Amino acid sequence: MMNDPRRRLTEAVAGRLEAGAALLRRYGRRAQGNGRTLILGGVRSGKSRHAEQLMARHPYVVYVAAGLPPSDDDPEWAARVAAHRARRPVSWRTVETADLAGALREARSPVLIDCLGTWVSRVLDEVGAWQQEDGWEARLDERLQTFVDVWQATTVPVVAVSNEVGSGVVPPTVSGRIFRDVLGALNTAVAAHSDTVRLVVAGRALDLR
Repeated sequence: MMNDPRRRLTEAVAGRLEAGAALLRRYGRRAQGNGRTLILGGVRSGKSRHAEQLMARHPYVVYVAAGLPPSDDDPEWAARVAAHRARRPVSWRTVETADLAGALREARSPVLIDCLGTWVSRVLDEVGAWQQEDGWEARLDERLQTFVDVWQATTVPVVAVSNEVGSGVVPPTVSGRIFRDVLGALNTAVAAHSDTVRLVVAGRALDLR
């Protein structure tokens, strides 16, 4: 069993994810867990860990995983998902879905959404953005607006994690630019209807609201 390549990969990814945990425990501040909180950050910034710490006070949390489910076709992604799962409290319930609005609308307990970036990627694929199918913009706008409306109306404590995409260079591909523009606009809309907005940089959380 110890020589299982997938297990070794999972352990390696878990080690990388754990590397910034000490800094987050030292510098992360625990919110009251009420209202709507948006956590922004770059890759390996510690944003997911910070979001999990904010929800740690609740005995029961619905963890909404918005990215693609793990599969045998991408063992590295499967290892990342496994590492994230392993560090969640056993009392949390994980829901893997692209219907973020539906999951949040039905919630009766605190919710953690991780993350809006992977969700946007899934939605862009589902509405035909990559192939530039007719009407994809209207279908996309409907999906995004529905989520923002539900986010604004929710009454349960909710934390959403998202990628900050405004600090890099202009992507060289059409798909990259679409993703950046759509996610940037979504982050702005969600932030406008959030009680708390934080930016996580190198394991340190900065209050934006």
